[in-house]
Amino acid sequence: MLVEGFAHLATAEWPWLLAAVCATCLTWVAAACTRQGALVERLPARRLLATQFAAGAANHLLPTGLGASAVNLRFMAVCGVPLARSSAALALYLLAESVARVGLLLALLLAFPEALRLGPLLPDGSAGPLLAAVAAAVCAAVAVVLLVRRLREAVFGFVRTALSEARSVHARPARILALWGGSLAFPLLQATGLATVGLSLGLDVPVTHMVVAYLAATVAVALVPTPGGLGSVDAALVVALVAAGGPAAVATAVVLAYRIITVWLPLLPGALTLGALVRLKVI
Repeated sequence: MLVEGFAHLATAEWPWLLAAVCATCLTWVAAACTRQGALVERLPARRLLATQFAAGAANHLLPTGLGASAVNLRFMAVCGVPLARSSAALALYLLAESVARVGLLLALLLAFPEALRLGPLLPDGSAGPLLAAVAAAVCAAVAVVLLVRRLREAVFGFVRTALSEARSVHARPARILALWGGSLAFPLLQATGLATVGLSLGLDVPVTHMVVAYLAATVAVALVPTPGGLGSVDAALVVALVAAGGPAAVATAVVLAYRIITVWLPLLPGALTLGALVRLKVI
């Protein structure tokens, strides 16, 4: 499949690939808007945007978004935001982004229930054990928090700070627009990038179904701790596009091209930007 997928890359139409590049660039703008919307203090706009671009490179070095989180925490600390409040802003950003992504997925699944056909791809009876495992993990985490006193106090203190920060942010209409507008725009722009790559390679799947496939794949692998989602996101995207009705070889080519645009092309410039920001003491 990989060999055939690489062969399909030669047939890509460049205008659609350029549109995918533009959508990828706009994701950093959406991320910057969301970061600003999660914090009451005004952050320097150009430095904030550069930080989001650099955070993408850091994100490919550490698992599950830890790189981007560390870069943004350091940036807010340099801007004079106390650690407790910057951590609360980070938590609010992650919560808003997750709610927007899952909300969009559910809304699109209701509007296009035929977009994904997972039945032939999943073993019979696999949904029940998977949901039971997730529920058990959540219950175990809650039990640990409630039983360990120091951990309970730390968690409750952080929750109080986070709720206070969320109330302050939602008292400002401009922050509400930035937070939730950016949170909705971010996954839509990512999905638009995948859809335009699919159009460039002639993937025989409706655009709305490609958007649903992207959202479903990224939600499914959100907890898989691989740096930058390498491997897990790629496999999930191929499975989702096949479930949406695409041929396996073309779906593989689409994912390869999409990941080249969103991961590998910005990696070196992002790393250089990260180094420059560190030298300039922006982070």
